[in-house]
Amino acid sequence: VPVPRTLLLCADPDIVGTAFYLMEHVSGRIFWDPSLPELPRESRAAIFRGMNDALAKLHSVSPTSLGLGDFGRPDGYIARQVARWSKQYVGDQEAAGRIESMDRLIEWLPAHLPPSEPAAAVVHGDFRIDNLVFHPEEPRVLAILDWELSTLGDPFADFAYHLMMYRMRIDSIVGLAGRDLEALGLPSEQQYVRWYCERRGIAEVPHLDFYVAFCMFRLAGIFHGIRARFVRGTAASAQARKYAAEVEKIADLAWAQAQRAGAGPV
Repeated sequence: VPVPRTLLLCADPDIVGTAFYLMEHVSGRIFWDPSLPELPRESRAAIFRGMNDALAKLHSVSPTSLGLGDFGRPDGYIARQVARWSKQYVGDQEAAGRIESMDRLIEWLPAHLPPSEPAAAVVHGDFRIDNLVFHPEEPRVLAILDWELSTLGDPFADFAYHLMMYRMRIDSIVGLAGRDLEALGLPSEQQYVRWYCERRGIAEVPHLDFYVAFCMFRLAGIFHGIRARFVRGTAASAQARKYAAEVEKIADLAWAQAQRAGAGPV
């Protein structure tokens, strides 16, 4: 699994005011737009293949073989996450308001959890193209960055979070929904899912629409919390303003995924 090597851990808060670590510098390329406008069309699919391969590698490793068997609770990941973000949403309603799609999701998601869980894996929690360092010339990931949300959990949820780029169409996060993937030289969502399954040796990602609905619900919960902080005056950046303005849009997208999973008319 491509990760930067850790050079030093300092737990003494007197040095810089908090515990910190140093990691090696990894020279390479970071892409911010999944449509890869800076690359020629014929080079883009290989970048997606490398990105897919890096996540499949992570999910294929046994946590216990890494000494990470106690890195998190190995079961009940989705149920805990739904409960956590539902509680945060309710707690922030006074500042950030109620949203019809969120209320629907809070009711629908716990009643439609997948009947079984895959074996727990180390999940990154925020796997996306701009958290990866690619080789300077090859379509290969040299380093996965930003592990702050990592834990033990459901690898299908981690993959679905990454797959949201195919269904995302909001102003604050660059997505691929509605774009001509063939003209861009990018794989379809179906092809991208097949690559992941082939690399992991599995037949399918079951309940994929549910997982994407859950991931978008989680993202909507994060945006809703940012709106609450913005209203309270504790988040004042321009980016926070953008996220705060898009809570309804991402919540509606999440409900649309739930409808694809059988929640009602699409």
